[in-house]
Amino acid sequence: MTGPTAADQAERNTAIVLTAMRELFTEKDLTALDRYWAEPYVQHSPRMPNGLDTLRATVPDLEGFSWEPQRIAAQGDLVFTHSVVHGWAPNPVVIVDIFRLDNGRIVEHWDVIQDLTSPEATVSGNPMV
Repeated sequence: MTGPTAADQAERNTAIVLTAMRELFTEKDLTALDRYWAEPYVQHSPRMPNGLDTLRATVPDLEGFSWEPQRIAAQGDLVFTHSVVHGWAPNPVVIVDIFRLDNGRIVEHWDVIQDLTSPEATVSGNPMV
């Protein structure tokens, strides 16, 4: 019998990220941080410090938050999501999040955030997501 494949790892990590994000941000269940994240949590977002304390403090105050992943990809220990997010900024934004997992826990995060622009307002006429 062989061990888990890279595809198995990617599928498992994707399921963890989707569950973690739903439980933390949609259900506002702060105990999700204990189940799906681990310290030291390395944060590459330019407006957030390392560690989980900022998430613990921020999530309860989010109003009208929704995270709507449109595309998800995974490779090795990384999961990439391309999402429309309401309630993180004053207006809807498109976010590409990159999560690194170690032993089934999220330990590192990068993001790229843009204001959501309608297809009619883009030069190409194409939607952002």
